[in-house]
Amino acid sequence: MKNEISVETHGLLFDMDGVLVSSIGSVERCWKLWAIHYGVDVKHALHITHGRRAVDTIRTLRPDIDVAEGLRYIEDMEIDDNNDLKVLPGVAELLASLPPTAWTIVTSATERLATARLNHAGLKMPARMITGDHVQNGKPHPEPYQMGAAILGFLSADCVVVEDAPSGVGAGKAAGSRVLGLLTSHNQEELSSADWIIPSLADLKFDVLSDGRLNLKFVDQK
Repeated sequence: MKNEISVETHGLLFDMDGVLVSSIGSVERCWKLWAIHYGVDVKHALHITHGRRAVDTIRTLRPDIDVAEGLRYIEDMEIDDNNDLKVLPGVAELLASLPPTAWTIVTSATERLATARLNHAGLKMPARMITGDHVQNGKPHPEPYQMGAAILGFLSADCVVVEDAPSGVGAGKAAGSRVLGLLTSHNQEELSSADWIIPSLADLKFDVLSDGRLNLKFVDQK
């Protein structure tokens, strides 16, 4: 049975790819070329890369190569490949209406790549965001979402994480946040550890309370 949910939170912490924008075509094309260039199995590379920092994928696939060189190779390709980059439903309207002090982006992408994708998509940028090169430990470690909450001035337990990938859901839960999963790239079973699940951000509404907190409203699909 689907339930109408109302959740109060100090802040929203958004993953980027699969939550705000979809660049799955670029990711798959570029990692395929990367895997061929470095002589690793393409299917394995594509399987493990989603929701993880590129540097962690590189260290898993080719721990023997120069990581900076491997990172630059994939980053350059992804920045140049925006052929089918798209803004996901409800995102532009939501980001434009949220109070700027109540949200940020926490992404596994590098700052260079994240900025390029958001600018290409024409989306509103947060005042500060956490990217893969700002943290020592990538998702599913809690560090990215702990840092995301901190730059808003909150504890991660006082924020709701919005994620589409199992590794990101795991990171949010490990940070002590409540997690809203989106069915934009993975199915409901794969996101089962999220607190709630909705199809996309088009299904999320909110009010701003008198104390500045957000009151989120949605229909939980779990």
